[in-house]
Amino acid sequence: MNWLAHLFLSEPSPEFRLGNLLPDLVGPDQLRGLPPEVMRGVACHRRIDAFTDRHVIVRQSIARLSGTYRRFGGILIDVFYDHFLAAGWPRYAAGPLETFAHEVYRSFEKLEAIVPAGAVEPLRRMRQSDFLCSYQTVPGIELALTRIGGRFRKSVNLGPAVAELQREYDVLRSDFEWFFPELCGEVAASMKPGKI
Repeated sequence: MNWLAHLFLSEPSPEFRLGNLLPDLVGPDQLRGLPPEVMRGVACHRRIDAFTDRHVIVRQSIARLSGTYRRFGGILIDVFYDHFLAAGWPRYAAGPLETFAHEVYRSFEKLEAIVPAGAVEPLRRMRQSDFLCSYQTVPGIELALTRIGGRFRKSVNLGPAVAELQREYDVLRSDFEWFFPELCGEVAASMKPGKI
């Protein structure tokens, strides 16, 4: 899952939410010595990724992609699933996505003293460009894919892969709607005392 899902599936504390994003932003060396609540978020992130990567429905979604993009399938499906979460937000959350996103952005500003150096700029860009709300639209997903492709050691133009989302939109949305409640259940079970 991508950033929106990780934040949605977090406990509501800013530290936990930050931790649930950090493995996508910095390497393991920058995760050392962080406060315990941040590290609980890091553990949650890893649990979400492990569950997602091995799930049969996610693999089914990846198999729906054309051969051109299948090698980036895990990344693409993570982002496409974030689109379905954002576009269907009222189905999963009580308040508006905009309210949730801006509360998250503000909470990260208060944590600047503990944010690892490598995460400072990505978090600033997330807030300034309102990444989380941009996932609601197909053009927003295209922009997200372009940004992700530019972060690879050797840049890859992933923006055109949005055509895969458009081509298989209904079936990918159906995959997400089957998968996401299972992921929510897995995360809820893992957050019981003593699990994370």
